[in-house]
Amino acid sequence: MGAVASSRAVRLREAVRRAPHVLYEELWAAPADRVPRMGEPGAPVWRPSLLVLLVITAVGIMMVRTNELVPHGGAVYLFAVLSACAQSAALVAGMIRPVGAWWTATALSVVTGLATAATAPTEGSRLWIPGVLPMPELLYTPPFAGLALQGGALFLLALRVRPRRAVAALVIAMGVTLLLARYLPLLPHINPYVSASVFVVALALGIALRSVRLARKDLVVQVELTSEERARRTLLEERNRIARELHDVVAHHMSVISIQAQVAPHLVEHPTEELRENLTGIRENALEALAELRRVLGVLRSEDAPAQSTRHAPQPGLDGIDGLLATVRSAGLAATLSTTGASRPLSPGVELSAYRIVQEALSNVMRHAPGARAEVVIGHRPAGLTVRVVNSPPDRPAAHSPGIRHGLLGMRERAAMLGGELTTGPTPDGGWEVTAILPTSTETTEDAP
Repeated sequence: MGAVASSRAVRLREAVRRAPHVLYEELWAAPADRVPRMGEPGAPVWRPSLLVLLVITAVGIMMVRTNELVPHGGAVYLFAVLSACAQSAALVAGMIRPVGAWWTATALSVVTGLATAATAPTEGSRLWIPGVLPMPELLYTPPFAGLALQGGALFLLALRVRPRRAVAALVIAMGVTLLLARYLPLLPHINPYVSASVFVVALALGIALRSVRLARKDLVVQVELTSEERARRTLLEERNRIARELHDVVAHHMSVISIQAQVAPHLVEHPTEELRENLTGIRENALEALAELRRVLGVLRSEDAPAQSTRHAPQPGLDGIDGLLATVRSAGLAATLSTTGASRPLSPGVELSAYRIVQEALSNVMRHAPGARAEVVIGHRPAGLTVRVVNSPPDRPAAHSPGIRHGLLGMRERAAMLGGELTTGPTPDGGWEVTAILPTSTETTEDAP
């Protein structure tokens, strides 16, 4: 038992020794929550209005507080005015520096109480005549305004600091109030239960509003992260889809190269040994590249493998746009197709990207512009292919919120893959336009006319 008591005494002395440091860290050194300045993301739009309202309230309370510090029938003296102004200014400063403002308000309440008690009327004063005038404590108005100033400072503190720090401030405020009531009996004081109720309500309201603010902040951050992750996932899915399609295109060409290299020696009369070796090397390199390509990109099909008939179907191109338009017309979309320029053979990658861009653009029209008309224009140019899809304004609102156009990410990715460009935006009449420039040669879009 003696060892246990000794251990408790040691812990108690250690706690008492550390108490000033902990108090300094919690209620002075540790910063308050940072509020974004005006113009920064997440800045509260109500802050200027609240500041104006707080200044007006502080001015009104200052007048009442000045009256509380002056005895009934006495002249208003400079100290009362300065004390009331300082306490009101501390309340306004709580919007910017809540910790320092609360300490200032608490210290001013002590200083004001001591100074008022030192100048209070005593026996023999003309303001206190036994049997004629009341006792000195009745010559002053109960400090309701002072209590409001202290409660307001505590409320602004609880808005910006952790609940543990706010509770510590509540304990100190209650201790100061009880000490003033105990050692300054000549001054009127508000009932300790009333003071405790005001302080607790201010503390609880501040903590609750801070919790709501932090919850909304976390929600906004989570929504942004979710939106970014959704966009990233959409982009990765489109890249996987592009990789699968390119796998089919490249595998086809590599297979053709291999077969041609195998057949070529039989098309030449008396081929030399050097020619046979070169063609054999071409065929072996093509087969090796084809095997490596299937080994690396084949795993993409295992994630969401399509049906067997779809896996071996040829990739769509410009000749499939007519069938695509027929499909969307059957779904109720009025769509037309026009072609400009002299058509010529294009690479499978360019035709596939053009088809997918038209497909995604028409899907966006059906989703986001119900009742609109769509026009598809395919332009053949010497240096590239232009794909333009424009729709008229919708004749009725969409059935769901537009949200983020993730399909644009895929279209932009396809254009960038070929070194092209994609531009999107509203038209003057309220519709929407998608224009893609897909180069058909090795030059970039900056070099193209």
